[in-house]
Amino acid sequence: MNIAKVAEQFDLTSATLRYYEQVGLIPPVNRKESGVRDYTEEDIKWIEFIKCMRSAGLTIEALIEYTSLFIEGDRTIEARKKILTNEREKLVKKKMEIDETIKRLDWKINDYDGKLLASEASLKI
Repeated sequence: MNIAKVAEQFDLTSATLRYYEQVGLIPPVNRKESGVRDYTEEDIKWIEFIKCMRSAGLTIEALIEYTSLFIEGDRTIEARKKILTNEREKLVKKKMEIDETIKRLDWKINDYDGKLLASEASLKI
């Protein structure tokens, strides 16, 4: 699949896909004899993984390290697992912080609802 189709499929730009490859977020993409990138199903899986991880907040640096280790082979499985475990712990902590913020917002919204109801009740004679 060419870069334009892949970019469209993932709602990314061709420049973003080139960047992913250039910095090592995804392994090098095979090219046709003409030099045009030819994305395989494996490349597509990498892009899905990277996009998912980035939208979850994982750093580019962590993902570059993960990809580099993956390219080195199975002897790096523990190191890759450690990266994912560390990033998961960060996300769990962030989720807890977000959950607490949502609770505070809910409380404040309910507080305003109560004040609005009291205000409306005082207007009725």
